[in-house]
Amino acid sequence: MEWMPAPEYVEAVLAINFNDARRHYTAALLEIHYAHTLMLARQKILSREEARVCLDALDQLDRDQLARAAYDGRFEDFFFFVEHCLEQLGDPAVIGKIHTARSRNDIDIALYRMCLREETLGLGGELCALRGALLKWASKHTATVMPAYTHGQPAQPTTLAHYLLAAAEFLGRDMIRFTAAFEVINRSPLGACAITTTGFPIDREYTAALLGFEGLQRNSYGAIAAVDYVTQAASAAAVCMVNLGRLVQDLLLWSTTEFGFVRVEDGYVQTSSIMPQKRNPVSLEHTRILASKAFGQAQGVLAAVHNTPFADMVDAEDDLQPLVFAVFADAHRAVKLLTAVVAHCGVDAEKLRRLANSHFLTVTEVADTLVRKEGISFREAHHLVSAMVKGAGDEEEPTQMVASLRELAPAVIGKELKTSDRDLLEALDADHFVRVRNIIGGPAPETVKEELGMMQDELRADEEWLEHKRSRMEAYRKHLAELRAEWE
Repeated sequence: MEWMPAPEYVEAVLAINFNDARRHYTAALLEIHYAHTLMLARQKILSREEARVCLDALDQLDRDQLARAAYDGRFEDFFFFVEHCLEQLGDPAVIGKIHTARSRNDIDIALYRMCLREETLGLGGELCALRGALLKWASKHTATVMPAYTHGQPAQPTTLAHYLLAAAEFLGRDMIRFTAAFEVINRSPLGACAITTTGFPIDREYTAALLGFEGLQRNSYGAIAAVDYVTQAASAAAVCMVNLGRLVQDLLLWSTTEFGFVRVEDGYVQTSSIMPQKRNPVSLEHTRILASKAFGQAQGVLAAVHNTPFADMVDAEDDLQPLVFAVFADAHRAVKLLTAVVAHCGVDAEKLRRLANSHFLTVTEVADTLVRKEGISFREAHHLVSAMVKGAGDEEEPTQMVASLRELAPAVIGKELKTSDRDLLEALDADHFVRVRNIIGGPAPETVKEELGMMQDELRADEEWLEHKRSRMEAYRKHLAELRAEWE
């Protein structure tokens, strides 16, 4: 009896999934067909003559026809449509043997993994580009002092490079998460078949190697049922987008007229249709919404498979996978756009320096100086400096601040200060504040330069990892083509 899907099922599911598969999976599906056929022949499950018929049919497939194909109700899905096209190019009884010792189940999971590994490498490359742009920006501002904020309030002086290295550092951790996800993704499920493998003597490792996988998803039940290869990648993307969004929020704030720390280049701003003076940094706003979309979609991926049975279920298949593509597409756009903006941002270094020397941001160092010079506890020094700040009001003239410290000292710490005015005035200087914080991870220029060098080395290592993985992807395709050519 001919299968007749209900019109509502066609409209809501089958037609949409057919088009998604055609758009995303054609190349990977054909590679799987070639690899599986070559493996069957190598294992003598197919005769050489049968394998040649199958390979010739694969060669003759009209790729343009596949690209234009639309769901017409004759076939359940794109897989069966391709199978039908192959059967038109040779003996159907022989062509049908391509499907020996496999299932749509292991084929589908292999397709998803092959596409997701490419998405992961692509986003990893964009992350490296963004880190490179941040490190280049930081290298120009190792001595550019600026206010650091805690709880939305000015806190202490730091440098722009110190801040940018912190952002580059979290991007490095994002890259660690993506490399870990890639290692989980790039395991072959082929040979698991429906869920319990097969009675045919296939070589799973050979097929995996032909398709660029770096090992097997060994347990056949888990190869079909497990979805953590998807959820780990989505989780890595979600964390990355949270990190990205926080950086973008700062840049948007800093680009306001009130702050004026950075100036987004003209090519990345837009004006108003009514207010000709406006310079709206919309590129950063686009970055923010793209990152937020990717984050939301990543949460959707996890929600879609949450509390689903640990088995072969469509919940993790055709309807879910386009959402995974959307996560990486929007994340890719967000990172790439931010890289361009960062590479073309101007900095008002004088304003940053002026603000770093205001709002009493340096008085922690005054307290530290008193501890070193007076031999008092930090708590005593804190009380004295706090009393000075409270009494100063809005007056931040350094000599008056030093005079106030001397006046308050007998009552607060029980003795007069012996520390020189020169040392106290130096402690109130933002550049000095930064310079003495020269321990590991601190903002001192020499410390930051050392960290910068280490991060550049880490970036090069990540770029080399990416190049190695991309080379493997190119190599397996070349090897697969060479093996096919040996049959001609």
